[in-house]
Amino acid sequence: MSENVTHWIGGARHQGPAERRADVYNPATGKVSGTVDLAGQAEIDAAVRSAREAFPGWRDTSLSKRVQVLFRFRELLRANSDRLAEVISAEHGKVVSDAKGEVARGLEVVDFACGIPHLLKGGYSENVSTGVDSYSILQPLGVVAGITPFNFPAMVPMWMFPVAIACGNTFVLKPSEKDPSASLLIAELWAEAGLPDGVFNVLQGDKVAVDGLLEHPDVAAVSFVGSTPIAQYIYGRAAENGKRVQALGGAKNHMVVLPDADLDLAADSAVSAGFGSAGERCMAISAVAVVDSVADELIARIRERVERLRVGPGDDDRSEMGPLVTREHRDKVASYLESGVEQGATLAIDGRVHPVLGGESDGFWLGPSLLDHVSPEMDCYRDEIFGPVLSVVRVSDYDEAVRLINDNRYGNGTAIFTNDGGAARRFQNEIQVGMVGINVPIPVPMAYYSFGGWKQSLFGDSHAHGTEGVHFYTRTKAVTARWTDPGKRPEGGVNLGFPTNG
Repeated sequence: MSENVTHWIGGARHQGPAERRADVYNPATGKVSGTVDLAGQAEIDAAVRSAREAFPGWRDTSLSKRVQVLFRFRELLRANSDRLAEVISAEHGKVVSDAKGEVARGLEVVDFACGIPHLLKGGYSENVSTGVDSYSILQPLGVVAGITPFNFPAMVPMWMFPVAIACGNTFVLKPSEKDPSASLLIAELWAEAGLPDGVFNVLQGDKVAVDGLLEHPDVAAVSFVGSTPIAQYIYGRAAENGKRVQALGGAKNHMVVLPDADLDLAADSAVSAGFGSAGERCMAISAVAVVDSVADELIARIRERVERLRVGPGDDDRSEMGPLVTREHRDKVASYLESGVEQGATLAIDGRVHPVLGGESDGFWLGPSLLDHVSPEMDCYRDEIFGPVLSVVRVSDYDEAVRLINDNRYGNGTAIFTNDGGAARRFQNEIQVGMVGINVPIPVPMAYYSFGGWKQSLFGDSHAHGTEGVHFYTRTKAVTARWTDPGKRPEGGVNLGFPTNG
């Protein structure tokens, strides 16, 4: 969006000097496309102070006026979705069509947040005791922060801030420094929609900014999406500082293929879910647990589809898959192909030799790859690779597949492919995973349900968006009230006994 990306504080781009900056790359060329300011303590304090000062006014803004701003933001976001997708593609590397899909899924959460008046209704009980009523109300927390990853620079923040802001909180977003421009475009759209200054702020930065938000006494809650080690760190540090925490971690998503499955559907799904966005998504299928009797046939069908995939720059309409986000990340992902073979797997598809449209040799390219005969002790199975590498684990039957998944430390998403309704129903009951697909490879729920996994894929008690998101960004206050009838004198007198109802 610009050669230098800075912060958004108090309704405007930050104008102060930057003590530190980082390079922003175009992953398709490997060249620097700009720089991003990295926040120090002064910028952290300024962003949080702006949000704190804006909170009382936004909290007391009527639900009707809040929703009017949300609807205006929704329409502006929709009108600028192509522009936002192009910004994402240029810095992340994903193809523009994939980036448009990301924006569309984020918009669904904005749609959900537009219904906040219904979602913030409390409860009321009349005459719980003689002349006494009791009711509950949902109130915002105050200043809340979101720390988001590089792989979805628009969608993941939109899992957080629409609900938080709709509930009456003010928000500080710390996006990834690898693709920071989308956050500034979103901030400009909020301002155009009429959101008061300070309600939405963007703090660009690295670990300094993260730690500053985790430790700041005026930040009431922190939402995070990223790898499991960082999610554990975020959860621990934020909890130590008395904050409410919602930290979504890593994944090793399995796709089970039973012998009765539609193998064409399964192959299409494995390729789509394994290699979309170059595998850089927490809901990507990374392990295919296929019953051995149909494994060879499934791999053959996957290979046919991979050979036809067009890898190239995100802004080339022919491209179906783009590069990885950085050279270091590409090299790390590619290293699992080598270690997998060293540890006994078979490299059935080598993405390092996949052709690239345009032939940009300096881009961060790695084509779709497949390791066969993978076993649970191998690094390529145990680790979250976060790239276009499918690991095929051959199992003897349904029971072995379920044991494999339930023994895994992650529990984000999983899918089963079968035409047996009984097997599918048993799977959804027995599997220890937070999101389950039945003949659906990426079971990301709609915005009015909540997103999140189990086990080491989630730290905290609340999933993202949906009703759990509303509960995360609000707290309940119970009120007990007595209003005396002006025509009747209430019975008085001091009573030191424990109060009871009657």
